[in-house]
Amino acid sequence: MRPIGIVRSCFGGKFAVPRQPGLCPSAWGELIFEPEFRQAEALRGIEGFSHLWLIFGFHLTADAGWSPTVRPPRLGGNERVGVFASRSTFRPNGLGLSLVRLDGIETRSGSGNVLLLGGIDLADGTPVFDIKPYLPYAESMPDARAGFAPDPPQRLEVDTTPAKSFEALPERSRRLIVEALSLDARPPAGRDEPGRIYGAPLCGLEVKFTVEEGICRLVSVEPADGSGLKG
Repeated sequence: MRPIGIVRSCFGGKFAVPRQPGLCPSAWGELIFEPEFRQAEALRGIEGFSHLWLIFGFHLTADAGWSPTVRPPRLGGNERVGVFASRSTFRPNGLGLSLVRLDGIETRSGSGNVLLLGGIDLADGTPVFDIKPYLPYAESMPDARAGFAPDPPQRLEVDTTPAKSFEALPERSRRLIVEALSLDARPPAGRDEPGRIYGAPLCGLEVKFTVEEGICRLVSVEPADGSGLKG
């Protein structure tokens, strides 16, 4: 297989990327097609769909291989389940499936038609192998069971006041940062380490935060190395 395009994303790296699509409604990205797939005819009719399935590759963990069992964060990172009973990135073929919002199509010189995406859970540079439209009448199953992850993840309260530069950011960037940090981006191991400061590449910025007594406090927002889309 070869990618049909690459995602540019507000998530500059894998840290703080939501573990499921839709958990950060303010998240945004773009799908830029490879030159051989930029024919306008290939997208004819896609504007009639509000959401799309993306089949993509876990490019940031592709070299790590796979294991028949994994430790999902939803189980605290301590209990193992089968890889095929999880959405782990460490899979035999490194493929993922994501349901994203189609916010529009933009025609650009040198890039052709670019898909504008919302609610994404994809890191910057993610390769996309295929697109399929979402059909709510066939694919929305309200009575489905969700195994060991039956409920939405609990969210942290986010205190942005310590970072004075936060209020100067664009509104969409502010919303995305709060949504992403509320999901507790910290790895399960080491969460009890008091005072530890973490950094996440969000919206083209380096966002530093700590978690104390169940509250995520924004420490600083600083210019980053340029990875990820800015707000």
